[in-house]
Amino acid sequence: MLDSAQQVGFVGVTDLDDAQRFYGDLLGLPLEDARPFALVHATASTQLRITRVDRVAPAPYTVLGWAVDDLDAEVDRLAGRGVAFTRYDGLGQDDRGIWTAPGGARIAWFRDPDGNTLSLQQ
Repeated sequence: MLDSAQQVGFVGVTDLDDAQRFYGDLLGLPLEDARPFALVHATASTQLRITRVDRVAPAPYTVLGWAVDDLDAEVDRLAGRGVAFTRYDGLGQDDRGIWTAPGGARIAWFRDPDGNTLSLQQ
């Protein structure tokens, strides 16, 4: 049954070297396998396959996200490594770019080198 199977996330990129620097070096995801067509990174309970494509058509929504225990600390850690957090007009984000949803979830968005929107939430 799929409800007990490990989920695998996919994201398309145009340059695997840039993606390895971003997802591996910058975000800190351990690399399990590399090249020639994809990078495979391990996360706590899933696998992320970063696949080389000829052209990325960035979606107007989040394609990949992580639930974290301490959003402020993770935003600060990534910002300190050069990640720029995305601001959206009219959303009422705080100084770090964190938005608090009506239900209390806190979310921050950022983009990878190909413009894919990624998020952190607590």
